[in-house]
Order: sequence, then C-alpha cells, then structure tokens
Amino acid sequence: QVQIVESGGGLVQSGGSLRLSCAASGVTFRLWSTGWYRQAPGKQRDLVASITKGGSTTYADSVKGRFTISRDNAKDLVYPQMNSLKPEDTAVYYCYVGFDWGQGTQVTVSA
Repeated sequence: QVQIVESGGGLVQSGGSLRLSCAASGVTFRLWSTGWYRQAPGKQRDLVASITKGGSTTYADSVKGRFTISRDNAKDLVYPQMNSLKPEDTAVYYCYVGFDWGQGTQVTVSA
C-alpha cells in the first residue's frame, strides 16, 4: 500500500523560511516524478514545484528564485525549501509521487 506523508508545515512570518518534507513508502520512489502542489481557500490546486526521476526541476513562476525542490532517492524523500515566504504562499501543500498523493500540510504566512 502506497503512503505519502507530508510534514513541516506551520505558521511563519512574511520573509521567513520553511522546509517541507514528503516521505513515500510502498512505491519505488526513484522511478517516479514527484513534487508539490498547493491549494488556497477557494482556489484550484496549482503546481508549486516538481522534480523528475532524473533530477530535472520545474517551478511555478510565482516561486522561482524563492523555492528549491530536491529529492533523496536513498531515503524516499522530497523536500521543497521555501524562502522569502509571502502571505500569498498561504495554502495547503500537497505532495505527490507518481500518481499518489498525500493528505496535505498547511502553510500559513502572516503579514
């Protein structure tokens, strides 16, 4: 059974940093693309960042230069390092691995 578990969310002030983490089990992690989406209240779920099995990355324009995604295939983990956070980054952040999703973790950025 595949399990995707996010952690690291919380409340941070504008300009601060957070590092989310996503742990995968029950899946051959190194064979899949993985990444993060986010969904703010009343809005659709949008891509934040992704990383392929080969290490190629994609970022939403709104987070370029502020967020960095990386993966550790030995530990089946994917991390987005989020710097210079803004109130508009407030959302529930969801991790995916292949076609499987986690339950999400709340990130709230106060002004």
